[in-house]
Amino acid sequence: MEEMIKFNETTGSQVTEFILMGITNRPELQGPLFVVFFFNYMAIVLGNLGLIILTTVDPHLQTPMYYFIRHLAFVDLGYSTAIGPKMLLSFLEKKNIISYYGCAIQLFFIVIFLTSEFFNLSAMAVDRYVAICKPLLYMVIMSDRVCWISVAISYVYSIIVALLVTIKIFQSSFCKSNVLRYFYCDSLLLVSIICSDTSEIELIIMTFAALNMVSSLFIILFSYMLILVAILRMNSSEGRYKAFSTCGSHLTVVVVFYGTLLFMYLQPHSSHSFDTDKMASVFYTLVIPMLNPLIYSLRNKEVKDALKRLFKKLTQTLPFITNIK
Repeated sequence: MEEMIKFNETTGSQVTEFILMGITNRPELQGPLFVVFFFNYMAIVLGNLGLIILTTVDPHLQTPMYYFIRHLAFVDLGYSTAIGPKMLLSFLEKKNIISYYGCAIQLFFIVIFLTSEFFNLSAMAVDRYVAICKPLLYMVIMSDRVCWISVAISYVYSIIVALLVTIKIFQSSFCKSNVLRYFYCDSLLLVSIICSDTSEIELIIMTFAALNMVSSLFIILFSYMLILVAILRMNSSEGRYKAFSTCGSHLTVVVVFYGTLLFMYLQPHSSHSFDTDKMASVFYTLVIPMLNPLIYSLRNKEVKDALKRLFKKLTQTLPFITNIK
């Protein structure tokens, strides 16, 4: 490992490719890990694509809540696809190389989709607040126009952030090494191999990371605080249960996603482990996108009913198609 890193150190010339060290350097684990992550990625694609199709075609799921769920599934599918296929190749190749521009493109899309995830989750929290605290005005406040604009703003903002971070990093010269001890092109690892002063780039990355996480988490916590107050004021136990069940899936997703990120960034420096960070990154980039469709389908009666209706239509259509043939 050390010999490879030393061999790939440069002496002032700009690199044209990067070597991704992957999840592990133990040859005996490459095969089993390929199988595990292959099925993991297939589950991500089928789960999120299925959720996108279901919330698009089923007329009972044409509500603001499922509009945001559809975009959450799209975002999850997006950043897992930016990472997953290349990571799977790393288990099959002896030397996992990604081109200079390939690395820039991968970083660009990762930043877009991860940034969008923050604001999608916060928009979903506001949606739940309006549904529980302002039920009579729900369709007025959460109109199609409001939903569309909120999602459009989050994507435009995410693209601007991604462009700024990617351009700033790749305008610099990488001359310390072309080895990234990770399974994808991470912004902070790329900054660590830049020759010139990186204080401005680090400030930009950390400012946007803190702004995105803190602002979205504040919106979510504030929304749920108001929801909790409204639920405690309800006289009916059935009403309370219904309100809690309405928020259950979203709250589960929020706890898992933000819990993983806070675990990564709030660890004491003395106990901070690079391997721990790598495993946490695997969790929020490849495990959470697999869990989200399961959470929204297994915990949601409307999604289950929509699946039953879809399967019923398919079973009714298939005999008709076979008869035509």
